[in-house]
Amino acid sequence: MAPDRAAELALLGEELHRHLGASSRAREVALPACRQTIQACGRSIRAVHRQEPEAAVRLADEAAEHLRTAQEALGPYPALAAAGPLHDAEKEYAEARLTAAMVDDRPLPSYAELGVAGSSWLGGLAEAASELRRHLLDRLRDGELARSERLLEAMDDAYGLLITIDYPDAVTGGLRRTTDALRAVLERTRGDLTTTVLQSRLQQALERQVPPPGP
Repeated sequence: MAPDRAAELALLGEELHRHLGASSRAREVALPACRQTIQACGRSIRAVHRQEPEAAVRLADEAAEHLRTAQEALGPYPALAAAGPLHDAEKEYAEARLTAAMVDDRPLPSYAELGVAGSSWLGGLAEAASELRRHLLDRLRDGELARSERLLEAMDDAYGLLITIDYPDAVTGGLRRTTDALRAVLERTRGDLTTTVLQSRLQQALERQVPPPGP
């Protein structure tokens, strides 16, 4: 006996409507949560550069709450979770936490500790290392050469790890492009620091040669 095709399709369609409706509702929850994560992370990084550690931590904690909301909403829907918005939010969150840790000379939290994908952590590390350029230049303007050299070393160490990650972009989330951008930032920063150090040494040498003013 031939199946009742109309009834069969009605049942299958009803099941798909339920699934797609739930997916759509999850997406409507996740998208604003991802945007809020990224916004809070941006403010957290700015607080790091302004040397406001308490504000940086508070804003990063706020970002974590929004990120968990997005992750929980998309958890049952792997195809949506693998899409761009969640990856970008995780990457920005990793960047905020890693930037603060590197500026403060603290141990770096792992991707598991942050609750993000490994590819998001790597992207966040690359962006955080680039962010150190701004902090380094601020320290240079304040005459903190030793601190600036440590920040450059942190940037170099991050780049040293990233260039060992040789996997397809589909696995790393386009890390190769971000790493190439970091290399350019690193070289500019190294040049700026080298110029400042040489100028400082020249100034010190000139000051040693100039006799003190007479009575």
